[in-house]
Amino acid sequence: MLPQGLAYLAAGFGAALAVVGAAFGIGKLATATMEASGRQPEIAGDVRTSMIISAALIEGVTLFAEVICIILAIK
Repeated sequence: MLPQGLAYLAAGFGAALAVVGAAFGIGKLATATMEASGRQPEIAGDVRTSMIISAALIEGVTLFAEVICIILAIK
């Protein structure tokens, strides 16, 4: 296998790992948010807002990791 092919393979694995990590992180975040909303319904709005901001940050880091994988693959 050529080095370029290995670079594409490594980029694919890196991107997949980033996406799976983000999925687990957002799943854990949503679980904690639902538990907090169930325990104290009066603060559900504030908790939901914090969850959305945190999920956006996780997605941003994931997108950055995928861009880095693509850049390393085509270099």
